[in-house]
Amino acid sequence: MSPAVAEHKFECHLTWTGAAKGPTEDYATYSREQRVEFPGKPPIMMTSAAVFRGDPALADPEDLLVAALASCHFLSYAALCARKGVRVTAYEDDAVGIMTRGATTFHFTDVLLRPRVTIASDSDAALARDLHHRAHEECFIAASVNFPVRHEPTIIVAAPV
Repeated sequence: MSPAVAEHKFECHLTWTGAAKGPTEDYATYSREQRVEFPGKPPIMMTSAAVFRGDPALADPEDLLVAALASCHFLSYAALCARKGVRVTAYEDDAVGIMTRGATTFHFTDVLLRPRVTIASDSDAALARDLHHRAHEECFIAASVNFPVRHEPTIIVAAPV
């Protein structure tokens, strides 16, 4: 499928695996465990966030939203760096999402990405920093959410080899 195609489809199949532990008779006790399968990929075991009675050992939708934003930013940034001659040698991000209770439900109000990028000594550090702004504009996931996605990058220039 080409990027020039006007539409792309993404699919998953969700199964409530917690049903084996009993029906939803009591809000406090029913299992929130689920298995999400993607065509041709390993399944992911999920639950609700621990604050909503989920298993803290499993991923939850809120975790995955923050991870999707961090991953999309990285992928957009890495592509831009590769095209602009910035040689990234390491990348980490400690992303944090904030969810706030509104009038009727919780919703995300902010996600902060804190990428820590190491670039080769022959790369332009100012350009490496500036490309984060463009990566944000190109990130499909950030463009799809209705809350701010901020970034505070740290650029480290590796010592010459």
